[in-house]
Parts: sequence; structure tokens; C-alpha cells
Amino acid sequence: MGRKKIALIGAGNIGGTLAHLALIRGLGDVVLFDVVEGMPQGKALDLMEGGPIEPFDASVTGTNSYEDIAGADVCIVTAGLARKPGMSRDDLLATNAKIMTQVSEGIRTHAPDSMVIIISNPLDAMVTLAKRVTGFPKNRVVGMAGVLDSARYRSFLALELNVSVESVQAMVLGGHGDDMVPVRSGCTVAGAPITDFIAEPRLAEIEARVRGAGGEVVALLKTGSAYYSPATAAIRMAESYLHDKKEILPAAAYLEGEYGFSGFYLGVPVQIGAGGVEKVIELKLTETESEALQVSASHVQELVEALDSVIEG
Repeated sequence: MGRKKIALIGAGNIGGTLAHLALIRGLGDVVLFDVVEGMPQGKALDLMEGGPIEPFDASVTGTNSYEDIAGADVCIVTAGLARKPGMSRDDLLATNAKIMTQVSEGIRTHAPDSMVIIISNPLDAMVTLAKRVTGFPKNRVVGMAGVLDSARYRSFLALELNVSVESVQAMVLGGHGDDMVPVRSGCTVAGAPITDFIAEPRLAEIEARVRGAGGEVVALLKTGSAYYSPATAAIRMAESYLHDKKEILPAAAYLEGEYGFSGFYLGVPVQIGAGGVEKVIELKLTETESEALQVSASHVQELVEALDSVIEG
């Protein structure tokens, strides 16, 4: 059997990090695509030269042609403008919608059997657009957000308690924006409720930091947005698909009645295996969490409506 093929659409900071992670984890051959001439080729050459040191034998190619993603098993899309200080994810809508349309057409033509993982912002609108343009079934188009947001939640809690991140379990649902929903009722430390360790007022402060975590990184970097953690999150999803791990991960999935929502993408727990998004897992939420998820979903719906206006305009 030949190696799997991973196509990375967008060779910026996230794309380059994705390529490195895919190679050192042995996921398969990597193709880095970007419209900027020389950049994907240069990053591919740099990565290839690290092969004997790591070591890895997979090939890595840089290209400006969608034809080179032909036969990809997984396409991870990072293409689009990154946030700058003072910008919300939603501010990127019009520009990134044009880019996502072109990308999705390229994937539809040259990698029609691939699993597509979207990272580009605004996430919930971009994954919706990708599904529309590719025409792929809902199980093969998914958005990366929940894995990242949940990791931030776990990181901040572990930092607060001075314990291993592996001892903290937590999940964040909803849209990838300022009204995302940290599920406090399901958050545990070594199996015990988080409320046994941290008082409610402090928990509320930590959860507020989770909602603004992406903006916190943007404000510090000043010239870009997070890339190490988003790349790691997307690779986790790709691994579950390629290795048929059937891991339950929070992701932006297309809903058809689950949690009471239909017809759009929203961050929920899903099982990812060889069939892509194989099922949506419905958690029992508290009344407060359910109300917060409704608010978040309403914003996602508004964003999708704004996307429609941009496309029609």
C-alpha cells in the first residue's frame, strides 16, 4: 500500500506547521499549495532537508497548481487573510469568501474523494461555503475549531491548578467566536468536577479568557494569528480520520436536527473515523449551557446569512 497524501491549501504559518507535523508523525506524503510563487516550494525544500534528521521518508512538494493535489486523501485548508489586532473573525468574511470559493473549486476538481478540514476564518461561514461549493457530503467537510478552543480551556485550567493538562478534561461547543460555549458541567480534573477545585467567579474569568484566546494571541503577535495550536488541532482530526481512530472530538459539523439545529455548521462533539464525521454526539447540557449554545448558534446563522449577502452582492 502506498502512503496517504495530505494536501495543505495555504502555505503560510499554519500550512508550514501542518506540513511539519504531518511529516514527523508519519501521516503520509505532503503537498503544500499556495498562490504565492516560491513560498510553498521553499518551505517544501526546507522540510525535505530535515528528513534525514527527524527522520522521515515521506515526500513533500510545494506547488502553485491545484493539479498537484490530485488524489489527496485529506485536504486541510488554511488559505485566507489572518486576523490583525482589533479585527474580529467576522471582519474577514468578504475577502476570505472569495478565496474559499476558489479553493473549494480546486478541491472539487482535483481531490473529489478527499476529507476536507477547514481552518480559515470566519470558520463557521467558511466551512459552510466549502460544503456548498465542493458539493461533498456532510461527513467529508468539517471545521476545525472545537479541538483548539477545548485545548485552550484545558490549558488555562491546568495552569490555574498547576496540574498536568492530561489530568484536565474539557470541551467547548458552539460557533468559533466570542460566544463559544465552554461546557463547565462536563469539565473534570482527574474525574472530579472542576467546581470542586475552582470557585465560580474564577471559573467565569477563565472561561472569558477562553472565548477571547485567539484575540489575545493576535494582540501579542501584532502581525498575524495563532498557528502552532490550530495546526496541531487539525492534525489531530486528520489522524483520527486516516487511522480510523473513531475519536470523539469537538468540531464544526453540519447539523440536521441535533441539539435542535438544522441546516448549518456548529461546534459539537463528533466521532471521526474512516467514514469522516461518522456521528454527532449529543451531550446533556445544563439549562444555562443550552441557552448559551442557542445564542452562539444564532450568531452563526447571522454569519451564514451575511455570507449569502456577500455572495449575492
